[in-house]
Amino acid sequence: MLHIKFIGACFAGTLAVLVPAAFPVKADPIELKLAFFAAESTDTFKYGIKPFVDSVNSEGSGLVHITVFADGALGKTLAEQPSMVLEGTADIAWVVPGQTPYRFPDNQLIEMPGIFRDLREGTLAYTHLVAAGALRGYQDFFVIAAYTSAPSIIHSRRPIQSLAALKGQKIRTNNPIEATALERLGALPTIIPASRLADAIDRGAVDGAVVSPTGLFQFGAAQTARNHYLLGVGAAPLVVVMSRKKFESLPEPAQALIRKYSGERAAAAWIESFGATEKASMRKIETDEQRIVIEPSLADAAAAQQTFRSMIDSWVAESAHNKELLRLLEADLAAVRSGQ
Repeated sequence: MLHIKFIGACFAGTLAVLVPAAFPVKADPIELKLAFFAAESTDTFKYGIKPFVDSVNSEGSGLVHITVFADGALGKTLAEQPSMVLEGTADIAWVVPGQTPYRFPDNQLIEMPGIFRDLREGTLAYTHLVAAGALRGYQDFFVIAAYTSAPSIIHSRRPIQSLAALKGQKIRTNNPIEATALERLGALPTIIPASRLADAIDRGAVDGAVVSPTGLFQFGAAQTARNHYLLGVGAAPLVVVMSRKKFESLPEPAQALIRKYSGERAAAAWIESFGATEKASMRKIETDEQRIVIEPSLADAAAAQQTFRSMIDSWVAESAHNKELLRLLEADLAAVRSGQ
C-alpha cells in the first residue's frame, strides 16, 4: 500500500508540473493611456485619433491596448499636453504645437500664412518634414500623426468687408505667427485655445476669431460669429505624439504595430476624412442665408499676400537653418502639387 501511495503521489506531483507547461498563463496586453483635451464626439477625435486607436486595439488584441482619456481627464490645458507625455501622466496625447511655440520652434514655418492652399498640402508637407527629422523639438517624441487644418479664415460678430475693416478689431488667434499676421493687417490679436473660443466671442472678449471652417462649428462659435471674411491666414499644425522613451521600451511587435498605423497612413486617413469635413463646413457657411460671406477683393488679397511673404522672408533671414527648412518645404510642396 505504501508503494502504491508513493507512486500516486509522484504521479500527482508530475501532473502538477506538466499542466502549467501545457497551458501557459496568457500575459495581459500592455496598456497605453491616450490623453485628449476635448470630447470624443469632436471631429478631430473621430478622424484624427479614433481610426488609429481602433486599428491598434483590434490588430493588437492581447499585445497592446490603448485606453482613451477624453474631456481632459488627464489634464485639460493644451499647453500641458507635451509635458504630460514626457512625464508619464499620459503615454500618447493630442498636441497643438502652437500653444507651446518654445517647444516646437520650427513649427513657425508650418504656421506661416499663405503657404498651403489646402489641408492636403499642409498635412503631407508636415508629415514629410517630421519623418525626415527636419523639425526641432520632436527628438523626445515618437510622432504618430502630423496634421494641419484647412487654412483658417476670419469669423466675426460684425461684418468685415475689407482688410481696412480689420483695423482695431480684437481677433482670436491660435499661435504667435497668426497673431503677427493679424497685427500686421491692423487687427488686435490675442492667442486663445480653441476650447475657450466660443466663450470669448459670446462675452465680447474678442470680436472674432481665426479658425478653420470645422473649428468654427466644433468649438461652438458658429451661433455668434455669423460674418466670414474668406482670407486664408494659415493652417494650424496638430500632432499625436508618444514619448519616444515609452515607445522604445515596447516589444518590437508592439512598436511595429504602432508604426503601421502612423505617419503616411494616418495622414492619408486625415486628408480623406477630416478634409471632407472641412469642405462640408465651408459649404455650410457659404449656403447659410443667415450668414454674411465676403471674399477679399483682388487688391486686398494681393496686399495680404505681400504681408505674408514679408513675414516668411524675415523668418528665413534669421538663420541658415530657417533658409534650408524653407527649401525643403518648397521642394516637398512642388512634389505634392505635381502628384509625385
